[in-house]
Amino acid sequence: MIALSVNLNKIALIRNSRDTTNPSVPAHAQLCIDAGADGITVHPRPDQRHIRASDCFDLAAMLKVEFNIEGNPFTSARKSERPGVGDYPGFMNLVREIRPAQCTLVPDTDGQLTSDHGFDLRRDGDRVAPLVEELRSLGIRTSLFMDPDPQQIRLAAQTGTDRIELYTESYAQAYRTGQKVDAVFQQFVNAAEVAAEVGLGVNAGHDLDLDNLPRFASLPGLLEVSIGHALTVDAIRMGLANAVNAYQAALGK
Repeated sequence: MIALSVNLNKIALIRNSRDTTNPSVPAHAQLCIDAGADGITVHPRPDQRHIRASDCFDLAAMLKVEFNIEGNPFTSARKSERPGVGDYPGFMNLVREIRPAQCTLVPDTDGQLTSDHGFDLRRDGDRVAPLVEELRSLGIRTSLFMDPDPQQIRLAAQTGTDRIELYTESYAQAYRTGQKVDAVFQQFVNAAEVAAEVGLGVNAGHDLDLDNLPRFASLPGLLEVSIGHALTVDAIRMGLANAVNAYQAALGK
């Protein structure tokens, strides 16, 4: 069955709009778990505009399900500019200390609104491979954020990564507009087939929602989806537990 990992970044974003601990990131993680989520995902960034380094440690201390930390492995430590918020230790230092079950490496820059492209391993492969080797030596399953490009996926396998996470924005946009949905989805099918051919597991995420998820769940070999923004929006309307249940149902569970 396909695992549902709930991304809690938007919960942290709401909290950070005030000097408060409400809403609590660990408490909302527990609500998701109690509702049947298979894992929890966070994506800390150096400006800590949503998930903070301290959240990662708090979650690691309480989670009994899979913990996935994603982010840019090349970001370094940064002093916090906000009173009461600790410094950012750098992504790899954070992961080395916490040792989550899964680490998803993402090539976003500090100023990006959200992740919007996969790795170009023709350019970055020599930098990424040693990090993958280190993470795997620490017992951390590693995934690389990738576009549905067969050539790039073959290069991903050469880094030694365990999985890839397919960046699904192009599918979500095609589904939303009703334009070339079959052709775009076929790109992801081709990508998943190449991943299986070279021995990579397949995760996916970005703008998947209750409308487009049922079809995407038919992707061959899909192991896990990470969903945050749409699930949080749906939770405003139907409640968090009901939203988690609805997404599990959309996955066929």
